[in-house]
Amino acid sequence: MIDANAPKPIYEQIKEYILLQIQSGEYAQGDRIPSERALSETLHVNRQTVKKALDELIHTGHLSVQIGKGTYVSQRKFDMQLETLTSFTEEMMQRGQRASSRVLSQGISLATLAESHLLQMPTGASIVNIVRLRLADDMPMAIEHTQLVEAYCPGLLNGHDFSAESLYDVLLRQYAIRLVRAEQTIGARRATAEESSLLDVLPEDPILAITRITYGERGQRVEFTRSAYAGTRYLLQAVLKSARA
Repeated sequence: MIDANAPKPIYEQIKEYILLQIQSGEYAQGDRIPSERALSETLHVNRQTVKKALDELIHTGHLSVQIGKGTYVSQRKFDMQLETLTSFTEEMMQRGQRASSRVLSQGISLATLAESHLLQMPTGASIVNIVRLRLADDMPMAIEHTQLVEAYCPGLLNGHDFSAESLYDVLLRQYAIRLVRAEQTIGARRATAEESSLLDVLPEDPILAITRITYGERGQRVEFTRSAYAGTRYLLQAVLKSARA
């Protein structure tokens, strides 16, 4: 199994052993793998050597850590398409996943100067704020802070449960607002302590920080969203075309 006399380093042999268990289905996606101690006893190797092998497999994305729970075989990553405007709920449905949310907070605030500029509305006008933890098959994927011009959707927070309902569906059905275009920026940074707790990632794990301004059919700015996506659970995909004639 592990050959101490082989030219290949022992930690590399451990990596190959674990990858073989994954490929054979012995360790399936989402399964918790044995602890460092259990692996060191099974393979008759030093625990620190096992840790080095696991750390590298975590770095390459084959394994992931859930704080306080253990090390797991990574689930397949979600492709984030950059060409089409879709809601989180629509994205998950297209992938055969069950979308759900936890509403962390919601309410009405008065637009600051910066917010009035972003949403092209008067300073001091009412803004609807909804902060949600977005989940796919109960796995936390993103923290999403949405701000909407309250004048376009008065009473939005009355009679709706945005832990279960799609915001975009409600805007269309109740207010006849069809969102047709968005300007989006994507950056990378480390998770904050609150984000690592909510998203169940390590503090040093990457976060995809996404901002989006979304427009209605009349060209009006309806929504501004700041999102923190668990970077280890996503792949970005885009179709690129040559700029040459």
